Amino acid sequence: MSNPAPSAPLITPGLVALDLAGGDRDAVTRSLIDLLLAEGRITDADGFHADVRAREAQMATGMPGGVGLPHARSAHVTVPSLAVGRVPAGVDFGAPDGDATLVFLIAAPTEGDSDHLKILASLARRLVHESFRDSLRTAPDATTVAEIVTREVAPR
Repeated sequence: MSNPAPSAPLITPGLVALDLAGGDRDAVTRSLIDLLLAEGRITDADGFHADVRAREAQMATGMPGGVGLPHARSAHVTVPSLAVGRVPAGVDFGAPDGDATLVFLIAAPTEGDSDHLKILASLARRLVHESFRDSLRTAPDATTVAEIVTREVAPR
């Protein structure tokens, strides 16, 4: 398990899952959490999952355009991170227009409030553009997904 520096990139190819099974939002979220754990971005998968679930219980995080946007600030997060999953079969994140086929899990340290909000705002601004969503859905590999997100979303 690697241990990223505080200046670690927001997303890497190791934080991208191209073909997640559908099912329920918990299972999809857990798959993305496992990527964060493997990359050394979180210290406790169960603890972080509980924090994400608690946030999700406050308000659904589905967005129009087939997007799920689970997120949480957590003491279990070591560095601000974004994990991305494509879910071809779709998964219900409570969006008004149906299931999410793109899921973005934002993980922010408890003390990183402004980072979390910057990432969320930047991502939300890009996600309203169908061309951005389509580029992620059709990207040939995890490296391309990470490059698109880094170029379009990562705080500058």
